[in-house]
Amino acid sequence: MIKSYDFDVLVIGAGPGGYHAAIRAAQLGLKTACVEREAVGGVCLNWGCIPTKALLHAGEMVHESKQAADFGLTFSGTSLNIGKLNGWKEGIVKKLTGGVSGLFKANKVTLLTGQASFVDDHTVKVGDQTHTAANIIIATGSEPATLPGITVDQQVIVDSTGALNVPDPIPGRMLCIGGGVIGFEFAHIYNNLGSDVKVIEFLPTVIPGADTDAVAAFRKSMEKQGIKVATQTKANRAEKKADGVHVELEDVKTGAKTVEVYDRVLVAIGRRPRTDGLNPEKAGVTVTDRGFIPADRKQRTNVPHIYAIGDVASNPMLAHKAMKEGLVAAEVIAGKPAEQDAVAIPGVVYTSPELAWVGLTEAEAKEKGYEVKTGNFPFAASGRAMTLQSTDGFVKMIVEKDTDLLLGVHIVGPHASDMLGEAGLALEMAATATDIALTIHAHPTLGESVLEAAEAVHKQAIHIVNR
Repeated sequence: MIKSYDFDVLVIGAGPGGYHAAIRAAQLGLKTACVEREAVGGVCLNWGCIPTKALLHAGEMVHESKQAADFGLTFSGTSLNIGKLNGWKEGIVKKLTGGVSGLFKANKVTLLTGQASFVDDHTVKVGDQTHTAANIIIATGSEPATLPGITVDQQVIVDSTGALNVPDPIPGRMLCIGGGVIGFEFAHIYNNLGSDVKVIEFLPTVIPGADTDAVAAFRKSMEKQGIKVATQTKANRAEKKADGVHVELEDVKTGAKTVEVYDRVLVAIGRRPRTDGLNPEKAGVTVTDRGFIPADRKQRTNVPHIYAIGDVASNPMLAHKAMKEGLVAAEVIAGKPAEQDAVAIPGVVYTSPELAWVGLTEAEAKEKGYEVKTGNFPFAASGRAMTLQSTDGFVKMIVEKDTDLLLGVHIVGPHASDMLGEAGLALEMAATATDIALTIHAHPTLGESVLEAAEAVHKQAIHIVNR
């Protein structure tokens, strides 16, 4: 049995969870290595969160330039340089991934490049080299799920990675298969850039898991902007022809089938954990039928010195969840009293308006036995939202009736993601709606809408009629 190891900690995967774990482990004095087979920063920095938000911003600028005529500002001679747009996006990615590499060096984290594969529970092969570690953190992330009958070619039929490469010319007709976060973010991007976009979703509602009132307002706003939405609809097959991609769609309720033609098709039906080539069974690590590697609140797998974090460990597949779990795993290894004990994990759709939520939905709260009260404040009554020409949506606050304890906050509106931090902190601190209502918020800000939603719980909001 090995009694001395090459490293105290070896992290497999340099995405958000992995690089957080590696850096924190090194900060705590542990000799640390991080393995990455593709690119430092993982999916989030290279093919997910960051480049997607860059394109969302670009599309929103196009939209705002058209809205500007409402207050007397008109543009002439504007054009969209697709090559420059893609280059700008890649420049942001390069800067951020370079920053992570720099942080590795500054914290003396050894970067190992290649496919990681378990030899045993303390040994990992990377390329032609083997490395031993006292503790191993699996942070291999996830990859796009595939759809039977539809083959992704990353040209006209794409997944979320291929959709990041905006083609020239912009596709005239685009279908997004999947009405979740990824589907709607790309629908919003391409709609703003000029595509005629349709989103289909197999389930009866889009953005599954979000509050029904918030989803209804979100969908209404998307449709108002020209995005077509069809629920309880599935795509059976897609065939590329000279005039476009012929997609067979089926109404889940009636079984009726139609064929529609598109210039680009996005498959965005979710993601699956990625463990290909890892061979966790050689280390005795349990893997579920769905490919997840289960971990406890300290991120330990069934093998006590092997940890799993992020997408590969469990849903929800979110970068900020992976980051937190990476810190927990590193601190547990270092002997700190850490565990993943978050009250709630926020979710965001970065469209305009944004849809953001943290905590329980109204339906979830009732299912758990709470008697609830709600407070709603519309952005149509917000002076700051008016000045931004973005008045769709509202803030909805859910509290326990007897204790006034905050249970969840759901926001559809401008910069909803930026307002969610206050709600998350309030949940973690077991705050009440009254605590928020008594907190002075700067005026004029969008954040005042959170205050007024708290006041509306007790029918004391100032800028709406309390009913």
